[in-house]
Amino acid sequence: MCKDDLPLKLDKIESYHAHVYFDGSEQRETAELLREEIAERFSVLLGRWHDRPVGPHALAMYQVAFLPVEFARLVPWLMVNRRGLTILIHPNTGEPKSDHLERALWLGAVLEIDSAPLSDREDSEVEIVPNTRPTVSP
Repeated sequence: MCKDDLPLKLDKIESYHAHVYFDGSEQRETAELLREEIAERFSVLLGRWHDRPVGPHALAMYQVAFLPVEFARLVPWLMVNRRGLTILIHPNTGEPKSDHLERALWLGAVLEIDSAPLSDREDSEVEIVPNTRPTVSP
């Protein structure tokens, strides 16, 4: 990233990803419970389970993709309800490497991210179509 590119405008953030990490069967059960609670409360796209490290991620995880409009509700909720799990939250600006390594925030332990699979630039993020139907107020 060049200093000429700063500051970024907020409208460059197309969406966010929250990666919920787990290690072992006990943490997976906790992650399942957290996933159910997220689905009950927020309009998000819940991604597939990865029971082993995948891409740049050091632990098993699943992804929660969400639009900027959900950030102010979901992220504070995760801060106080993460059940001891580690969660990486990053914006999607079309610069995956910077988004994961420089613009991310961590809830819990900071894990190593493998930069090798991350590109400097990519086309727009895939459109987020929520697959949850919230029925409970956060």
